[in-house]
Amino acid sequence: MFLALVVTPELREFLARARGGAGRLIKVCIQDEQLVLGAYKEPEKSWDQDYDHLLLPLLDDQEPCYILYRLDSQNALGYVWIFISWSPDQSPVKQKMLYAATRATVKKEFGGGHVKDEMFGTVEEDICLLGYQRHVTSCSGPAPLTPAEQELQRIRITEVRGQHALSRTIKICMYACCPLQVTTEISVESKHQTLQGLAFPLQETAKRALQQLAQKRINYIQLRLDVEKETIELVHSNPTETRDLPCRVPKDTPRYHFFLYKHSHEGDYLESVVFIYSMPGYSCSIKERMLYSSCKSRLLEDVERDYHLEIAKKLEIDDGDELTDEFLYDEVHPKQHAHRQAFAKPRGPAGKRGHKRLIKSTGASIQES
Repeated sequence: MFLALVVTPELREFLARARGGAGRLIKVCIQDEQLVLGAYKEPEKSWDQDYDHLLLPLLDDQEPCYILYRLDSQNALGYVWIFISWSPDQSPVKQKMLYAATRATVKKEFGGGHVKDEMFGTVEEDICLLGYQRHVTSCSGPAPLTPAEQELQRIRITEVRGQHALSRTIKICMYACCPLQVTTEISVESKHQTLQGLAFPLQETAKRALQQLAQKRINYIQLRLDVEKETIELVHSNPTETRDLPCRVPKDTPRYHFFLYKHSHEGDYLESVVFIYSMPGYSCSIKERMLYSSCKSRLLEDVERDYHLEIAKKLEIDDGDELTDEFLYDEVHPKQHAHRQAFAKPRGPAGKRGHKRLIKSTGASIQES
């Protein structure tokens, strides 16, 4: 659920022209609860020669803004752009919050498929040409590991090497003892996978997307299994609102989805990560069904541990139409049955009053029924 501000016709016209390849730079500002065109620059030289010359003079030390800057490279949709969020330290906190809450709206209005890189800066050094080059270098490399993660990685490598050595020893012994009857491969790895699920590695693009989701820079990720390469790869991470979720679920193939569900609960604003495993009935092959089911638990375990993502709810669906706002809310915040039904005392047999009793008193016997 993004903050909805009105986009002026002038800005919408310039954004449409920009998507077609016109212009080098667009500055977007917020004025009177409207997204307006702050500045527009045409290309003069190559993108890197124009970068500091055109961009830096437009930055105000007191006023946040968005900058869309066109590169010279292209993808299937046309020219690719850099989306820059400028939020100087000296600007008022209220403005910073407003621009932070509107960033996804601007990106969606422009079209996320045209955006190659996103940057956030509070000083010029963050978003100047050298800053952008540092950003590209850091994104292309692996995420830095803490000392504890480095030690865990060394332990895993040692364990894997030991498992492979033991597996080879077991197979050699079995073939030596009974070479003609051995048809099943038994190893430490197979037992490990049976107990804890398959562990397909994440591709780099999927890792970067999960890191961005953990930082709340994006709000949706869709992953698929590459059965041939035995890896988990990113399908896309386009901005997604709750009403868009049903359209994100394929009708003919399984997928894993991570969604940052933004909502209010009992007066509090919450952002809950929801994991959705979509399996469209029996239209998928048995191999796909088995692999997706087996990889799910190890994927969630790795994501929660390595990216510190707290998953509020894990769902399994076969049709995207189930993913309504009401459904997600009830799943994340299930209703508690606070009132228990009072115990109903069973009634006695109809038409019978029980046996009569005699109560003796002084000088007389009184019958009481």
